[in-house]
Amino acid sequence: MFTIGLEEHFVTPDLVKYGAAAADIAQPKAWADASRRLLDVFDERLALMDETGLDVQVLSLNSPGLQAEADAPTAVRHMREVNDFLAGAIADHPTRFGGFAALALQDPNAAADELERTVTELGMSGALVNAHTQGRYLDDPAYDVVWERAEQLDVPLYLHPANGVDFADVLTGHPELIGPMWSWGLDTSSHVLRLIFGGVFDRHPNAKLLLGHMGEALPYVLWRLDSRWGFHNHRGIELALGNPSEYLKRHLYVTTSGVCDNAPLRCAIDAMGIDHVLFATDYPFEEMGTATEFIETAALTDAERAAISHENAARLLRIAVPAAEGRA
Repeated sequence: MFTIGLEEHFVTPDLVKYGAAAADIAQPKAWADASRRLLDVFDERLALMDETGLDVQVLSLNSPGLQAEADAPTAVRHMREVNDFLAGAIADHPTRFGGFAALALQDPNAAADELERTVTELGMSGALVNAHTQGRYLDDPAYDVVWERAEQLDVPLYLHPANGVDFADVLTGHPELIGPMWSWGLDTSSHVLRLIFGGVFDRHPNAKLLLGHMGEALPYVLWRLDSRWGFHNHRGIELALGNPSEYLKRHLYVTTSGVCDNAPLRCAIDAMGIDHVLFATDYPFEEMGTATEFIETAALTDAERAAISHENAARLLRIAVPAAEGRA
């Protein structure tokens, strides 16, 4: 089965410093191994892809990426450099790699222009955004220019976690819950709800959002969101589509990154629709082979497996797939 992975990270030597804060989250040996693999774009990565049956990786800059840079001009300079690097990697291996651009959202206009450059000139499939940018979220009206450009280009934004600006009081005294163990999922799903209630999808009805980790639990709570929206004081906010679930089912696409389990996969398919579920590995933070074996053996019909493994990515990201593979 032809397989495309959508959350496949890398970093360059110049940008390693932005991920230093994450070193405290992982066990030292695990972090050292992941750090080595992030820097290796070609050798070990391609060998592992061949060994595990992952045909294409859509590469993206590791969290928190450029958004951790406080100085906007510096972030913009790094943005162009890293996207040119990524374009070079894709050009060297055009049948094995695609790319999500990195955006310096400290400067929304420059980010929108770079999104256009990377899609129209460098052949990328959209952009990946690592959580907030200096405390500013994607529902901020300043980012309408980025959403407008993504709509015009018909490409998605992939929302990926990073450390929050701060942490909920309930996590006080429990640093083990900070990071991908728990807080990142809470922050990221809340970020998506900000987009809905902040009117982003009403202003940009053709916007597409990708979310990893089987949707950060959002597919599990669609009914509850609608029920409580009917109960809550709306605080002056009204949704053009009526219920929160309508936005999630229309605009959200979820990937399997970091979740190799049949029950949440089935939930994602049933809640979001088979056309809105795509494959990813979360390399190098999860083992590539674990993810590919999971999707090969998951309790899916042949049609579902083909859709998740490559057909949905081929359609959404315009990635070429061999004609012999399924309906893509």
